[in-house]
Amino acid sequence: MLPPGLPVPLALLIVSLAVTIIVALRYVLTSGLFALATARMRPGLYAGRGKQIAREIRWSLLSAAIYGAPAGIVLWGWRHHDWTLITADWAALSAWYHPLSVLIYLAVQDTCFYWSHRWMHQPKWFRLAHAVHHDSRPPTAWTAMSFHPIEAVTGAIVVPVLVFLVPIHVAMLGLVLTIATVMGVTNHMGWEMFPRWLVHSPLGNWLITASHHERHHEEYKCNFGLYFRVWDRLCGTDKGLSRRIVAEAGHSREAIVS
Repeated sequence: MLPPGLPVPLALLIVSLAVTIIVALRYVLTSGLFALATARMRPGLYAGRGKQIAREIRWSLLSAAIYGAPAGIVLWGWRHHDWTLITADWAALSAWYHPLSVLIYLAVQDTCFYWSHRWMHQPKWFRLAHAVHHDSRPPTAWTAMSFHPIEAVTGAIVVPVLVFLVPIHVAMLGLVLTIATVMGVTNHMGWEMFPRWLVHSPLGNWLITASHHERHHEEYKCNFGLYFRVWDRLCGTDKGLSRRIVAEAGHSREAIVS
């Protein structure tokens, strides 16, 4: 809690810095954990990439500030002025609505990401901003937040806008942010963490994991989605799974285009 009577600009600065630190720590801990997992499960996969990883961390910490500032302002507005539709009361929303709210947030995030991502692949915007992310060749567990500030802004505003439009319990919002963090990191690790039975199941054929997103980093003009393959399939940009990851996992040849 901030001291009462604190000037609003100072209060917003403090809470924005605090949330920026939280976002940065979340990134370091999550990416670090999956980098350690990579070292154990795929020894040598990141060998010789020290300079790339250092660059990814620098861009990611800058992105943490861009994500943290609006989140901090929204948090302050919720706690002190009830600006948003976030609630801490489970009974304020129907029990069936809680999981639905998570799906709504993920679907909107996925839609915004798909179209902003395709926009970022236009030559002008790719050179100006998105090239920073694709400088990671191939990506690592540290790549997920490695964005130019212009691109970071396109992702940072989605959830802060949604909390003014779509009611959600604070715990469900935490779940949304956890899914975003974990999927962002695991989709860039360079190997498939999820089991074969899930990746190649009917459900898995509509979800994006490392096997699918890696192909985007290999070929650039396909597989633009964030969580789901719906928009890629509707728009004809789904090119299936990474041949390298599928081969390394020992999956069938048919799985590449599933």
